[in-house]
Amino acid sequence: MDKFIGHSTEAAVPHKTTRIKKLQIVFLTLIFLGGIINFLDRGSLSVANEAIRSDLGLSATQFGLLLSAFSLSYGIFQLPSGLLLDKIGPRVILGGGLLIWSVMQAMAGVVNNFSHFIMLRIGLGVGEAPFMPCGVKVINDWFSAKERGIPVGIFNSSTTIGQAFAPPILVALMLAFGWRIMFVIIGVAGIVISVCWLVWYKNRATYPLTQSEEEYLDGEDKTDSHEKAKGLAFKEWLGLFKYRSVWGMILGFSGVNYTAWLYLSWLPGYLQSARGLSLSSTGMIAGIPFLCGSIGMLVNGFLSDKLAQKGYSLIKTRKSFICLGLVISAFFTLLVVQAQTTALAVTFISLALFFIHFAGTSAWGLVQVMTPSKMVASVSSIQNFGSFIFASIAPVLTGWVVDTTHSFNLALVICSCVTFAGALCYFFVVKNPISEPQA
Repeated sequence: MDKFIGHSTEAAVPHKTTRIKKLQIVFLTLIFLGGIINFLDRGSLSVANEAIRSDLGLSATQFGLLLSAFSLSYGIFQLPSGLLLDKIGPRVILGGGLLIWSVMQAMAGVVNNFSHFIMLRIGLGVGEAPFMPCGVKVINDWFSAKERGIPVGIFNSSTTIGQAFAPPILVALMLAFGWRIMFVIIGVAGIVISVCWLVWYKNRATYPLTQSEEEYLDGEDKTDSHEKAKGLAFKEWLGLFKYRSVWGMILGFSGVNYTAWLYLSWLPGYLQSARGLSLSSTGMIAGIPFLCGSIGMLVNGFLSDKLAQKGYSLIKTRKSFICLGLVISAFFTLLVVQAQTTALAVTFISLALFFIHFAGTSAWGLVQVMTPSKMVASVSSIQNFGSFIFASIAPVLTGWVVDTTHSFNLALVICSCVTFAGALCYFFVVKNPISEPQA
């Protein structure tokens, strides 16, 4: 009898099965590849700037509107994408989004006028909107809370890897085939990944799991599986805006995104204008800081998991990493202003991006540990929406500062202040976990 009881207890211990391991590898690989394609798509318009303007006879203002059309539609559609993700699940939402944005990208290769092009850019933004919240939800659904750090780091690093390799890959395609075929090739690659996602991904709510697998994935989260599958009602979703911590995440993550978007938008221009580099040299050097950002994400994931496995508080660890990363990133951005050589400036920018993405990875992880599973995608999309709208000021404000002062220095000082303010928001505003949606 004692042996039987002992055997039963041992069998009930949660563990990661071989089946779960295989699912995790497949799903993480697909969202990683999706992230790279995502940023290849975003970078294609900038790389083909001169060729597109020449072929279609576009002014610089019209070209700027093409960029804005994407960013605004992307930001606005963050909100409904999170709500739909929590109700329908990642399989259809991301699969459909991937298909939409890839078709829009491919069709841009045959566009012949400005009005059609701007509609395709809006469609690209709508299709890409669910990507980040979906990746967070996939990891939340299929990885135990104490093992999410590295997966979040890998997923998040796909964005900076895409940024780092976009210029050389896109330039090579454009030189070999022209800008139109370049758009088509990237679009077709995205369509292939969308088909693989729809075929291979499984929503956790509809996938049959053993009790041991459920316990492994849920950890200390005891929310009923049927309750998770229901998602949020619209009134419940609106109630999320009543939480102090949600607003703290929006404002704090704005510090992350402001810095990330400033360097993404202006790093090549800074290297050419302020540091006197040629276009070819800029293409080679500009990727270095973004690779450092990827390393920062992976380091954060490794450290987060190590501390979690040692029993440290998941919330306190992630908040500490966010605040530390933001403060140090702000410091190195200030040092860029003082850099006397190009090598030193690139070093400081690389360190600023290392720590901003170190902080950003923990920010996505914080959503997962402060939010019940049924609300993770919604809170993620709200955080991304609010911070994205705020961070979209960075490229415009930086351009105005450069036009007015003929220098990047003031823009970099402003960026440093915004980044530091983000750390203050996380430290003072983000306090209590989100327990129940308030209607």
